[in-house]
Amino acid sequence: MHDDHDHHHNHHHDHHHHDNHYSEMQARVRALETLLTEKGLIDPAAIDAIVETYETKVGPRNGAHVVAKAWSDPDFADWLRRDATAAIASLGYTGRQGEHMRAVFNTAETHNLIVCTLCSCYPWSVLGLPPVWYKAPAYRSRAVIDPRGVLAEFGLTLPARKKIRVWDSTAELRYLVIPERPEGTDGMDEAALAGLVSRDAMIGTAVAGSPEALA
Repeated sequence: MHDDHDHHHNHHHDHHHHDNHYSEMQARVRALETLLTEKGLIDPAAIDAIVETYETKVGPRNGAHVVAKAWSDPDFADWLRRDATAAIASLGYTGRQGEHMRAVFNTAETHNLIVCTLCSCYPWSVLGLPPVWYKAPAYRSRAVIDPRGVLAEFGLTLPARKKIRVWDSTAELRYLVIPERPEGTDGMDEAALAGLVSRDAMIGTAVAGSPEALA
């Protein structure tokens, strides 16, 4: 499927049928924004701030909770490996369309990166809104061809010996990266651990933060 990217990018609108709820919602949000802006009730910059909050703060907290629980509870981590959909649902996070989730675990040997080459399938239920770059054709095509180069652009330079696995999301199956647990976090509780997990770490374009970085 990855050999004719260009064809897909020229016709990528064909692949949005399963993301209809997303584009409809986007259209409604846009219409509402336009109306409120015209009436002088809101400042477009305020809308951007709200969207940014959902993209980076509110949405991804669900995923961060999943990661923190996996770090601190080996039984939950095993469940996540075997049946991520059920394990994640047990915390109250489920996709609106019943899509399946798969958790991929970063290790000392392997780093995982998520992309959706055909459209912009994204684990909404755990990560909230997709970042703008996730939907960009440049990311979608290059993450597959040159994942190391893409990660370097995100400021993440991995050791040459570390393997990078790229997972291509579909409408039926969405991925969540479980980053490696940072050093120096032994005494931390789940809430504190969740604070180290960014949205980008769960897509694979970053790693989990260290406690020092927070302090």
